[in-house]
Amino acid sequence: MSRVALVTCRPGPHISADRDLPVLVDALRKAGADAEAVVWDDPGVDWAGFDLALIRSTWDYSWRAAEFLAWAERCGKLTRLANPAPVVRWNSDKRYLGDLAAAGVPTVPTRYLAPGDPADLPDDHEYVVKPTSGAGARFAARYTPAERDTAVRQLERMHAEGFTAMVQPYVTSIDATGERALLFVGGELLHASRKGAVLAPGTPYDARKVAHPGIEPWRPTDAELAVAERALAAVPDAPELLYARVDLVDGDEGDGGGDGGAGRPRVMELELVEPNLFLSLHPGSMTRLVDAVIEAARTPGLTPPPPSAATDPR
Repeated sequence: MSRVALVTCRPGPHISADRDLPVLVDALRKAGADAEAVVWDDPGVDWAGFDLALIRSTWDYSWRAAEFLAWAERCGKLTRLANPAPVVRWNSDKRYLGDLAAAGVPTVPTRYLAPGDPADLPDDHEYVVKPTSGAGARFAARYTPAERDTAVRQLERMHAEGFTAMVQPYVTSIDATGERALLFVGGELLHASRKGAVLAPGTPYDARKVAHPGIEPWRPTDAELAVAERALAAVPDAPELLYARVDLVDGDEGDGGGDGGAGRPRVMELELVEPNLFLSLHPGSMTRLVDAVIEAARTPGLTPPPPSAATDPR
């Protein structure tokens, strides 16, 4: 019987509940796996005792990125980690969008402002400021050029906390056509969803947002599938990805996203660490997901070191 850890985090006032987690644990158990939800920073967990550690809702990691990445590196030496630690490290910082753009993947154009950089903000169009490490639209806000002073205060706050900021044009198509999330398992499309705009005008950057407003099932277009597959193919070193979620929006005319026109899909985010799977919207996907997880747990390849040599991933 395969032992599977579904890795999550401790509940807290700023942590969303993972409603899919108990459902997935139950489905894995019914399929014959010994599955349990495990908190990533629990010092009592014996990670070497699992055949697979499946990162699910570690939704506090952006507050503790260095600690979480160190855990992923250590855990990946003790058991099979999905997704692998090098993928987690690369994808946990949204500067990966620059790598995708350099590989020719259509993306939302992005600039980065590290601590100490001047507040170089647009003066001719609406834009978004958010941290390169974040989740659930934390520290994200939408501004007009007239709101520059407020945007500068946000930059100062993020820089004071050590965050690098990313600045993107506000993609106005989101207000009409929303954002599409294409979920892949084992490299194959599992299902897709669409949600509405997260950032309303005037919402403070430090206010809590509804991360997935108006979420609904979606049938992806051929163009959306093509862009999503290009993004997955551009992940460095062609790793095996147990899961991936590609979030897409339609580009605006002349925004420099690399595909030459409005209305074409572009990558907003590539979620390879702890994406919400939206299983409650797609109950028919559960069987394929469970089969893929059990197959990954059974796949030989990683032999954990003996207990005397193991590093405690805490």
